[in-house]
Amino acid sequence: MNNIKLVKPQIKLESEYLSFYQEWKESGEDMVPWVISKDPSDFREMLKSLSDNEEGVGLQEGWVSDSTFWLINNDNRVLGVVNLRHKLSEFLYNAGGHIGYGIRPSERLKGYATLILKLSIIEAKRLGIEDVLVVCDEWNVGSQKTIIKNGGEPDTDYVEEDGNVIKRYWINNI
Repeated sequence: MNNIKLVKPQIKLESEYLSFYQEWKESGEDMVPWVISKDPSDFREMLKSLSDNEEGVGLQEGWVSDSTFWLINNDNRVLGVVNLRHKLSEFLYNAGGHIGYGIRPSERLKGYATLILKLSIIEAKRLGIEDVLVVCDEWNVGSQKTIIKNGGEPDTDYVEEDGNVIKRYWINNI
């Protein structure tokens, strides 16, 4: 896990990110966090929209500012993506949390989820977020374990309209 780090999205990593994106698309899985579903065909425009989100420019009604980071290794391979929300809206408080992350399908079960969450908690502290809310679907036992490994303390579950249960965890970020 040496030399694996979070970086801001950047033009020099375009081919690596497109490889990440294509692998995820081919997997047929939901794109989590939501930010990886942004169309990267105009890569510069995608980077601008991520920067705008961070600055709070042109946000949709009810949305909050957020920062996106890519987890990369020594070879600049994009292993995962994290989206860090700067504050909680009502929706995020119930079912989204401060941090959403996803690991490239071919890189799962290697400890990267635990690492990306750990590094994201450090970034949250830099933003002044003292108590971090992280959520996952009840069926996602792997995510529950990852959150608990990073100090997650269970809170009240949230049940969505369709009956899906969201497990909610707080991480005290002292």
